[in-house]
Amino acid sequence: MGLMYTRRSFISLACGAVSTFLFAACGSRGSQEQAGGAQASGGSKLDRLRLDYAYYNPVSLVLRRQGWVEREFEPDGLEVEWVLSLGSNKANEYTASGTVHFGSTAGSAALLARANGVPLKTVWIYSQPEWTALVTGKDSLIQTIADLKGKKVAATRGTDPWFFLLRALDSAGLSQADVQLIHLQHPDGEQALLQGQVDAWAGLDPHMAHAELTAGVRLFFRRPEWNTYGTLNVLEGFLRDHPDVVERVLGLYERGRQWALEHPEELVQLLSEEAKLSHEIARKVLTERTSFPEPVPGDTQRRLLSEIKPLIVKENLVPGDADLDRAIQELIEPGPAQRALARVRGGS
Repeated sequence: MGLMYTRRSFISLACGAVSTFLFAACGSRGSQEQAGGAQASGGSKLDRLRLDYAYYNPVSLVLRRQGWVEREFEPDGLEVEWVLSLGSNKANEYTASGTVHFGSTAGSAALLARANGVPLKTVWIYSQPEWTALVTGKDSLIQTIADLKGKKVAATRGTDPWFFLLRALDSAGLSQADVQLIHLQHPDGEQALLQGQVDAWAGLDPHMAHAELTAGVRLFFRRPEWNTYGTLNVLEGFLRDHPDVVERVLGLYERGRQWALEHPEELVQLLSEEAKLSHEIARKVLTERTSFPEPVPGDTQRRLLSEIKPLIVKENLVPGDADLDRAIQELIEPGPAQRALARVRGGS
């Protein structure tokens, strides 16, 4: 039987905590106490800037490898720390708790956190990927979503693949209660499928491409248009207290985006080295399933997130009185990206 989730479980997930006390901290202490124990209020100076990097966010790998963030903020005396996020759920935990100031997630995961009280702001679009699909073994009899009924399905809750699975089930008249949902981080989900411990997996690249090319797994259900973009998020408090830092980091993200567009083979090499993948796998992820669109979040993201509102309500993922329209509007914040691009491109 599929697991059902309460509001508290999602609050704990989004805040990276195991108590309601830390949930409260997400909106207060988490937005006030930032890096290095320094209180980030009224534009006070930070001691350390923390950013996540993720194999599903190629531009973050570029910035980390090139050392641009460190050089940008060295004159400010600001130390830079990089933290690895293995999935949107971990990135949300890190951002909400102040472990990182910039977290890489899917749009759906950011909305879920925002709707459950975490004051996230989406300030950048780092990619437009087809990074998820439903995957089964090469010899599996599973062909359609309906075939998943009663089966064991691995997914990482609070991430785009997890939302993708729920949306796929809903399209076939099913819900998470109709499957045995096994909660595993993305790399563990891949291994569980390959070892026959689950019947299907809501995959995420580059792990999905790895399983496809090395073990012949099948992507039996794909909907590229359901993928909710890669979004870079900060807390409201950090954006309020350090708008210049946010815009400077986004300017570096634009530099990284341009580098990725101009150096596709070097980007393949970078992902291959960082994620310990073959060139063939890295190339499949980056050349077949990833693009780097204009990075200002806006109406496209609002539309995509609005499409999953009924699913969020149906699966009881937010309190009954949650205003999802307001959450979407408050989440999407185009201003910092617009200002950062104006700086980089010499606009006014």
